[in-house]
Amino acid sequence: MQKFFSVIEKHIILDDIDPVMFYGVNNSHLQILKSLYPKLRITARGNVMRILGDEEELAMCDENIERLKQHLNKYNSITEEDIIDIIKGGKAKADGVKGAVVYNISGHPVKSRSAHQQMLVDAFREKDMMFAVGPAGTGKTYLSIALAVKALKEKEVKRIILSRPAVEAGEKLGFLPGDMKEKIDPYLQPLYDALEDMIPAAKLQEMMERHVIQIAPLAFMRGRTLNDAVVILDEAQNTTTAQIKMFLTRMGWNTKMIITGDLTQIDLPRNTKSGLAEALDILKDINEIAVIRMDAKDIVRHKLVTRIVNAFDKYDNESINQN
Repeated sequence: MQKFFSVIEKHIILDDIDPVMFYGVNNSHLQILKSLYPKLRITARGNVMRILGDEEELAMCDENIERLKQHLNKYNSITEEDIIDIIKGGKAKADGVKGAVVYNISGHPVKSRSAHQQMLVDAFREKDMMFAVGPAGTGKTYLSIALAVKALKEKEVKRIILSRPAVEAGEKLGFLPGDMKEKIDPYLQPLYDALEDMIPAAKLQEMMERHVIQIAPLAFMRGRTLNDAVVILDEAQNTTTAQIKMFLTRMGWNTKMIITGDLTQIDLPRNTKSGLAEALDILKDINEIAVIRMDAKDIVRHKLVTRIVNAFDKYDNESINQN
């Protein structure tokens, strides 16, 4: 008996990933996909794939493309071997690296590297508001952004909002060249740097244009209610009490807040108390808020940074004792 095939057409939109990475250099990944499904006609333009062929074969192809998309979204990379393993072997990388929060654009895992960093990872799972306080180089900002990227990728939230107070650290905003955005951007650059390490450039640009990821000075938070988001306030030691209260009360439904800061690097005018220090004292009895205090043992930068931090701490302690 002759078997009749139902020929259909399907359009697949690559909306969560960078299509250039998915298709490969000179469409090499696309060519492998075509060779693995010779009975289908597969074409691509921009972020839309058009597949024509037998309904049953197309359904299998569609399912595997979804798995390829998930792989690329998780690991920020995909190789020809990965494609063959997923389609022919029916499996991708097992579960990745144990303890990985996300993977950077090189496919390397971002994970906690100290006991206190792991406390931040655990607190993010259990609490809606966290303070991560400690010296430079302890990974407060980087790990916080990794946790936010993970939540966004897993669709636990709809957006990431990153903020910093634009406080002069020796230089004056008015004397810097350019318009207000150009004056403020240098203060926000560390946030851009972390994001660029975890999200491919084209995808990051698209997310920022669609306001899925927002980076703004603290002053821009006033009057907003922040729902369905991970919101990070970096360098919170440079807020006043009024500013940090304003920020904390922006919290909306399905929102997690991470506040990071270093109380040894306050750039506020003399005799102005840090809002971060005040908030830690005022909120200390609220059990739903996690406070992770990092120290020199958590520093993950060059080993000299640990020695520099320890030397300054020793100097400060000696100065206090002398006075």
